[in-house]
Amino acid sequence: MKPVLRFLLPILVLLPVVTAQVKITSGPEKVSVEIDGKPFTDFFIAGAEVTKPYLHPLRAASGTYVTRMWPMAEVAGEPTDHKHQRGLWFAHAKVNELDFWNNEASYTTKNRGRIALKKLGAVKSGKDQGSIQATFEWMDMAGSIVLTESRLMTFRKEGDLRMVDFDISLTAVVPSTFHDEKDGLFGLRIRPDLQEQKHSGKIVNAEGLETEKAAWGKPSNWVDYAGDVNGEKLGIAIFDHPGNPRHPVRWHVRGYGLFSANPFGLAVFTGDKTKRGSITLMPKDSLRFRYRVVIHPGDAAAAHMAELYTKYEATK
Repeated sequence: MKPVLRFLLPILVLLPVVTAQVKITSGPEKVSVEIDGKPFTDFFIAGAEVTKPYLHPLRAASGTYVTRMWPMAEVAGEPTDHKHQRGLWFAHAKVNELDFWNNEASYTTKNRGRIALKKLGAVKSGKDQGSIQATFEWMDMAGSIVLTESRLMTFRKEGDLRMVDFDISLTAVVPSTFHDEKDGLFGLRIRPDLQEQKHSGKIVNAEGLETEKAAWGKPSNWVDYAGDVNGEKLGIAIFDHPGNPRHPVRWHVRGYGLFSANPFGLAVFTGDKTKRGSITLMPKDSLRFRYRVVIHPGDAAAAHMAELYTKYEATK
């Protein structure tokens, strides 16, 4: 072998890793995601305070974070309410009699559930996207399993957009009822600068309804929450996949910064107690949920949110 070739071969072997622009690195308690050499988010999967998995923080292409830092980190001026609203999470407040939403390790309520890692699956990096597969178990505090969760998250970059696709299936181990509750299912906590209440935030849905008062509890294909952070205009949207249960989903979106899609809230959102949003799964029955999160510059109109959703709804 010629000397030049001997020199080049190690470089060629390393090249796919070096050039990966969506780089995902797994650790014992979290999986880190970098895009174009900059931190994008961490996926917290284990640890004393991790009672449900969550992504924290989520960042725009500029590096500006868009989800609240507290309680994982203290930032001057950030509110310290609702400690259980960590970054972005997937949980529900009442499955049978268990609360998987308001379930901090420091809480003393007796009906708390927890979502624990069973297995971290494939972790893949790539040029324009990377992915994380994981399996979790929804259980009571004694360890009795109610549901198993299979999750695939795909992290994408598209110009100045940052996107995360979620494909989550819940399978019942025992008869499991998701009750009609407002605290569910796919949620995140907005950075205070972006929230509507006392700050610059603007809530808008696919029908053009604006503000919490207009959009809360209403069905819609998507909702966007955008505002201004130190002069930078940016926002975050959640898309509800057309194949999801009870699409278009109803939205538990608040001026103080909570932002969630909830297919189980019917009576609680409409005020009509004759409506029943509960869904019961028998053992081995499953529900599949898919969402896309889009972090973008500007507001919903400037980011062409309606067009982005049209592309998303065409996905299988």
